[in-house]
Amino acid sequence: MNVYGDLMPFLAMVIVQIGYAGMNITSKLAMDSGMNPLVLVAYRQMFATLAIIPFAYFFEWKTRPKIKWKILFQIFLCSITGATGNQVLYFVGLENSTPTIGCAMTNILPAVTFVLAVIFRQEYVGIKTRSGQAKVLGTIVCVGGAMLLSFYHGHNIGIPDSSIHWKYVQRMSKESSSHKSNLILGSIAVMASSISWAMWIIIQTQLSKKFPVPYTTTTLMCLMGSIECAVIGLIVEHKSSAWSLKSSIRLISAIYSGVVCSALAFSLTSWSIQQKGPLYVSVFSPLLLVIVTILSWALLLEKLFVGTAIGSILIIAGLYAVLWGKDKEIKQESAVKGTEAAAKQADSSDLELAHPNCNHHTSG
Repeated sequence: MNVYGDLMPFLAMVIVQIGYAGMNITSKLAMDSGMNPLVLVAYRQMFATLAIIPFAYFFEWKTRPKIKWKILFQIFLCSITGATGNQVLYFVGLENSTPTIGCAMTNILPAVTFVLAVIFRQEYVGIKTRSGQAKVLGTIVCVGGAMLLSFYHGHNIGIPDSSIHWKYVQRMSKESSSHKSNLILGSIAVMASSISWAMWIIIQTQLSKKFPVPYTTTTLMCLMGSIECAVIGLIVEHKSSAWSLKSSIRLISAIYSGVVCSALAFSLTSWSIQQKGPLYVSVFSPLLLVIVTILSWALLLEKLFVGTAIGSILIIAGLYAVLWGKDKEIKQESAVKGTEAAAKQADSSDLELAHPNCNHHTSG
């Protein structure tokens, strides 16, 4: 594989996870300030639509295939699962829990995606092969490491406190300490969000094959999501004050989540699915926990514990195992295709040797 085929999808998915880590902090602060999660999701889709339209127009308007009703319906399903369902459930879960719990629960995504991908024949287990065993074991280790990082602390490692902590975050956290949350509801909502996200990955995989224009797909999906989320938000929250963006943290959170975590993230993720497949994309979700842990230490002065270190190592090890298995499968598939192509070419050459005059029937 060349550098573009190997490195770029990897970097794209790392950027996506860094973007999501920032969203976890800003969105939690916005909701702690009183912003309704349904309102935040609606604004997120609106800003995402505005941000991605220019890219869809300038990069794809000449090469874009005709948008048929079947394609439009698949994009609608993507908006229901990837935009509305996933994001509404996640923000409701985040409001009722913490960024750490939110990140931890999303790590059922690789397992759910793997099961769905096998059911829809987008992935095969291949448990008798080393690559298949690596994918299964790596997914288990990823999820296990994420759970360990979230729910087991152990002794404090003793790393000195960060000197770049964000005082605004600390002040907001103190002001919202009386905020009532329901950890059970929060956990269930985030888990349901991951299932919805896995369904989006499966649908998007099929859509990418028939309609390989990620910017246009993202634009239409975010536009549909804006309408869906706005309707749901208006039904639940009627007061105009609830939709106000005068608060700086609300405005920052809405713009950041829309531009970075919807417009940019959906485009990069859609492109990565085209390049590497659904499982490759889903296994990057545990990496988010590592990034959130680092940001929490740097900005929020959180302590680092033995469980955090061990969990991070397991996540990286599991992620590497799945990527190794997937890469080995791709190379094996390429080798098989190369062998088949060579065999066909050889057969064709033998046929020409057997009938040397077949191309000269008009001579004479």
